[in-house]
Amino acid sequence: MTENPSFIFVPGAWHRAEVWQKVMSELSGQGYTCIAVTLPSTITPSAAFADDVSVVQNTVREETQKGRDVVIVVHSYGGQVGNSAVKGLSRKPASVSSSSGHVIGLALIASGFPATGVSFVDGLGGEIPPEWKVDTDKGLISLAVDPQELMYQDLSENEGKLWVARLTIQSVKAMTEGGESAYAGWKEVPNWFLVTLDDRAYAAQAQRFFIKAAQDAGADVTVREVASSHSPMLSKPKETAEFILDAAKDFVNRIPGF
Repeated sequence: MTENPSFIFVPGAWHRAEVWQKVMSELSGQGYTCIAVTLPSTITPSAAFADDVSVVQNTVREETQKGRDVVIVVHSYGGQVGNSAVKGLSRKPASVSSSSGHVIGLALIASGFPATGVSFVDGLGGEIPPEWKVDTDKGLISLAVDPQELMYQDLSENEGKLWVARLTIQSVKAMTEGGESAYAGWKEVPNWFLVTLDDRAYAAQAQRFFIKAAQDAGADVTVREVASSHSPMLSKPKETAEFILDAAKDFVNRIPGF
C-alpha cells in the first residue's frame, strides 16, 4: 500500500480525545486520517482495562477493514492500552494482504512497554505512585499533587488551568487489574519513542531505563527527545507532529514490497 497510514491516538489517564486536537490539526492538514479515542476508564468507575483495549481495537479494525494501515500513537497509560490493542492486528510478512490493512508501528510518547499478562500498576512494581490517591469506595484514582505542576508546567498559566479543569475521572479497576488483557505489542511492530526531557510525572531517566529494557528484550525502538513537560502534545504540538510523521514514514518504508 502506498496510501498514508491512519493515525489512532490513545490518551493517557485522566484525559480524553480532545488532548490530541492540536497535533491532529497539524497532521490532518497534511492529508492524514486522524482518529482519537476516549477510553471508557475516563468515563465510568466500573470500566475495566479490557474495555479500554476493546475501544482501541475496534477503532483500528474500522480503518484496517477499509484497507488502511494504522499507526497507533500513545501517551503515558495509553501505551498499556495501545500495545495491548496490537494483538492480532499487526502486520506479519506471511499474512500480507492487499485487501486489508494492519498496525504497522507504535509511536510512544512518555509511555512504556507492557508485559503480556501484567496490569499497569503491577508493571510499575505493584505500588501506587505517591502522586496518586485511591478512593476505593468510588473506584477512582485521582492526583494527590497539583496537576498543573505535574503535567503542564510549560503551558501558560491560563492554558494549564484549562487542562486541569478538563481532567476526567480515572477508573482504579482499569489501572490495577486486567492483566489478562495486557499484551506486549511492542514485540511485534517497530516502535518510535519520544522522551520528554522536562517531565515531572515520568522522569526522562526512567523513560530511558524502560527503553533500554525493551531493547534488551529485542524491541526495535527509535528514540527521539523533546524539551517538554509530560504533555508535549499540548506544549509542543508541531514537534510532536513531526515526530509522529517521521515515525510513520519509517514504518511505511518497512512494509514488505513497498
